[in-house]
Amino acid sequence: MFTILPIKGLFDQIEGFYCDGISAGLKANNALDLGFIYSDTLCEVEAIFTNNKFQAAPLKHYQMYNKNFKTNFVLINSKNANALTGKQGIENINTIFSSLDFNLENPIMSSTGVIGNQLPVEKIVAGAKKFNLTSKNAQNLSRAIMTTDSYAKTTMYEVKLEDGSSFKIGAVAKGAGMINPNLATMLCFICTDANIPKEDMKEALLENSETTFNAISVDGDTSTNDTVLLLSNKKSNSYDKDAFKEALRLVMHDMAMLMVADGEGAKKAVAFEVLNAASYEDAQIAAKALSNSLLVKTALFGEDPNFGRIASTIGASRVVSDENKLVISYNDVIVYNKGEFVFTPEVEQEAAKVLQNDKFKIICDLGIGEHSFTAYGCDLGYEYVKINADYRT
Repeated sequence: MFTILPIKGLFDQIEGFYCDGISAGLKANNALDLGFIYSDTLCEVEAIFTNNKFQAAPLKHYQMYNKNFKTNFVLINSKNANALTGKQGIENINTIFSSLDFNLENPIMSSTGVIGNQLPVEKIVAGAKKFNLTSKNAQNLSRAIMTTDSYAKTTMYEVKLEDGSSFKIGAVAKGAGMINPNLATMLCFICTDANIPKEDMKEALLENSETTFNAISVDGDTSTNDTVLLLSNKKSNSYDKDAFKEALRLVMHDMAMLMVADGEGAKKAVAFEVLNAASYEDAQIAAKALSNSLLVKTALFGEDPNFGRIASTIGASRVVSDENKLVISYNDVIVYNKGEFVFTPEVEQEAAKVLQNDKFKIICDLGIGEHSFTAYGCDLGYEYVKINADYRT
């Protein structure tokens, strides 16, 4: 048995982890734009990356290390993605790390921002040389990695085991646009003192990503830089496989939901719950089709309970379905019921009230099988176009 408790504060509370964020001049007006995570002992590390075929230079750099490498340092910059920058992009990372006189072991770099520009190496080196590796300021770090995010994204848990031991796990993340599964631009850095075996780390990341980061969509775009990084310094000497998996799921779910709620210009976070599909794959396909649909997203923005867009999207997804078995609900308001007309003016009014909320469910019972999946999305409005039309300025 185990108990998982949300705790106040950030992952800099975990013994042995240090972090901070500073201004290196990448952003205007002295905004924070460069951060680090440092461990005073070597950490086991695992990561999952974007499925975009054009992975950014930091991802390629990471994958040049041997499979079982350990690290004590992560450097993160915003404003510049260092993606589609060729061999020079990787060389720039090596130049940055070789220019720092810290005691670095297999340092990792992560970047987010505009694609297609070389890193401002001199600015990053000059900024990084100002780091105080004894700082514990995860709040600054969370702000330094933001791009179009409107708020910082953090979470923290403590896990207490039956034997009296405990471990902590926490995360900081960024993501508001270019969010679509396969990974769902997003970065997430998870730190723990759990004594987790190396072989369990990737398994836990992959298992939990399916229902968290791979189940969210803001705009249907998949970034070149998406990264989920898990670092463990093992200082607690405490571990339970099931407890860790569940705690990691909570951390990843928290981060994923904060990203959806912060979708560029978004006002509504919506769960698309598909029930009783013929297969798990069908449930996933239908739910993700709904979370990605521009027509659905714009209807949400307009608070229009247009169930026709929901039904049409399910049909277009090509999953096994039957309009005479389909039931569509906005929360508990049924707007389509197995081919019968139930969308009276009174029902439409009740459904419209649901859409006025910041958070709600759209439930689609296919009535075919026994499988379910929930995807998460948001509305899409004028502000999204404005933000992305001006993104490089």
